[in-house]
Amino acid sequence: MSELLRLLKQGNKSAIIAACVNAIIAILKAVAYFITGNVAMFAEMLHSIGDAANQFFVFIGSALSKKAPTDRFPEGFGRLVNLVLLGAVLIVGIMSYETVKEGIHHIIHPAHSAGIVINLTVLIAAVILEAFVLFKAMKEVLHETGVEASGIQIATKSFGAYKKAKPATKLVFLEDFVATAGGVLAIVAILLSHYTMFAQAEGVASVMIGGMMFFVVGRVFLDNAAGVLGESDTEIRNKIGDMVIKDPDVKDIQEITVLKEGEHLHVELEVELDASITIAEADDIKDRLVEAISNERGVTDVIVEFDEDDGVQTWKENSLQTNDPKGK
Repeated sequence: MSELLRLLKQGNKSAIIAACVNAIIAILKAVAYFITGNVAMFAEMLHSIGDAANQFFVFIGSALSKKAPTDRFPEGFGRLVNLVLLGAVLIVGIMSYETVKEGIHHIIHPAHSAGIVINLTVLIAAVILEAFVLFKAMKEVLHETGVEASGIQIATKSFGAYKKAKPATKLVFLEDFVATAGGVLAIVAILLSHYTMFAQAEGVASVMIGGMMFFVVGRVFLDNAAGVLGESDTEIRNKIGDMVIKDPDVKDIQEITVLKEGEHLHVELEVELDASITIAEADDIKDRLVEAISNERGVTDVIVEFDEDDGVQTWKENSLQTNDPKGK
């Protein structure tokens, strides 16, 4: 139990905050839907339920992925967060389908709903809360990717950096962006339906919200399927390679692999040294390289191997090769 509590303390903070906030929002939307029968509110209710469940599982997965390696799993549990996220998107997928189905039904059989004051009050409160969580996720994205920003730049720069964030943070960012946008869309639809003859507005909004949810499902599924299979990080690979090749004792880089293990990076490196170097000197070089590489953001495991210089240069600085590990 003590180990579980220790791991939970290391879980993704953005995910647990988002899960709690979305659970509160889901309850408010459920009450409003059962009172008014508003289909846009139904879509938003399912959206918030899906988000709350999803983000709770993400928090658990991100925490358990930090469990230390065991004899049975010597490579650790880093990819567990990817597996949890693959399971979590199924929840959002089901909610997306129900949202679209209900929206289409309302478009075909439009009906005016009551309780505009209740609906708007709940939705405005939900948008404010979801925007708060989104802002927290934006700051977390910038923190994890090492991007400096303040004021309005927090919003603009986070959209350019979120793809490089940790899997759990990325999912929270995407879900809460869609949740905030969906809430605004639902407000517009309710106003249109109430003050115009366009009774299908709520159904159209429901379909659009469901479509945005499907986008999140697709994006998260593709990212985490790659993570489960074992995805390399080409940008960090090139950065580490260019740093290592500048070491005065490194003649060349035979091979370098940077593998994503959930939220962590595993680096394997084979470099060429002068054949006359002693074991003691090689050991000093290894310690120096391991320390330098470990300072890179996200790197938790470094393996360095040596080979004698063959006189053929295989690594070129700023190499952008992705298929050949030697950069040819």
